Amino acid sequence: MTLPRIAVDAMGGDEGVQVMIDGAALARRRHDRFNFLLVGDQPRIEAALVAHPNLRAASEILHAEDVVSGEEKPTQALRRAKTTSMGLAIEAVKRGDAGAAVSAGNTGALMAMAKMALRTMPGIDRPALAALLPTLGDNDLVMLDLGANTDCDARNLVQFAIMGAAYSRIVTGLESPRVRLLNIGTEEMKGTGALREAAAELKAADKSLALSFDGFTEADKISRGDVDVVVTDGFSGNIALKAVEGAARFVADLLKRSFASSLRSKVGFLISRPATELLKHHLDPNNHNGAVFLGLNGVVVKSHGSANAAGVANAVAVTARLLEENLTERITADLAKVGAEVIRKPARARAAAAAEAGQ
Repeated sequence: MTLPRIAVDAMGGDEGVQVMIDGAALARRRHDRFNFLLVGDQPRIEAALVAHPNLRAASEILHAEDVVSGEEKPTQALRRAKTTSMGLAIEAVKRGDAGAAVSAGNTGALMAMAKMALRTMPGIDRPALAALLPTLGDNDLVMLDLGANTDCDARNLVQFAIMGAAYSRIVTGLESPRVRLLNIGTEEMKGTGALREAAAELKAADKSLALSFDGFTEADKISRGDVDVVVTDGFSGNIALKAVEGAARFVADLLKRSFASSLRSKVGFLISRPATELLKHHLDPNNHNGAVFLGLNGVVVKSHGSANAAGVANAVAVTARLLEENLTERITADLAKVGAEVIRKPARARAAAAAEAGQ
């Protein structure tokens, strides 16, 4: 089955056009049903395509005169949405010329442009950035929000949980993903009022949704494998994500230094190489590349700016799977199950209304 075209912002990312084209070509070799709209400077894209005739045959080029820089403020980028490769890739999704968009460019600008062009789904107040993280369990972990919203209320967190569970079912195949809220402790009285309200909402709605709400989790336990979806605000989520990535780099660098410290260590490395290669693969962010903006009327995927060709290919594969599994329709169905009353009115407000009605 041929999927809708994927619009690729060929100019985004730290490494530029060549890596984005190499990544799209790798994805195309792995899955010949992928077709692309490559957006950016046409002469540079055509030059990069010379080495990839298979991708060239499955692609159309949309010329863009301008590029969003990594330092550009979202408000500045929005003014140039009609001329930049990022803005035109998202606009292609809005027009129906592509089914989804992938960019490795400025995250804030991508979020702003996507929200402005595609708008949020009915029943969703704010889109959230979700990504997959490795765990010790059988499946990767979905974590959101990772930076799109620094300040969230209980209603936002409940909506994030519903969207995250829908995404988890697609990427893990689980019928009822285990969902937890990130907190400073697992006891019910811990955390902010918004966290406690969101927990009450999710407990009340648990039986109506295809998820299993298990209360709170702490940051040091998110990779143990006993939870499938971790929900938090974008401020805490971004800090937690970077702490996990930093710890992974620390472990990798420490092992590298240890194995190079002596002849005995070098011999030990040769003996343990299969295990260290497995560890390297597990910790490599390119193997989990592709964060998704959930809650929009369209699929937009953010590739890490420093991703290599394999990482870009993984981001494209994530995008294609979300199209194939109808992510937006799944989220819409879950929102309908829980009902607008649960996701739009905080627990405190409902409790106050109930108390008033009982007087």
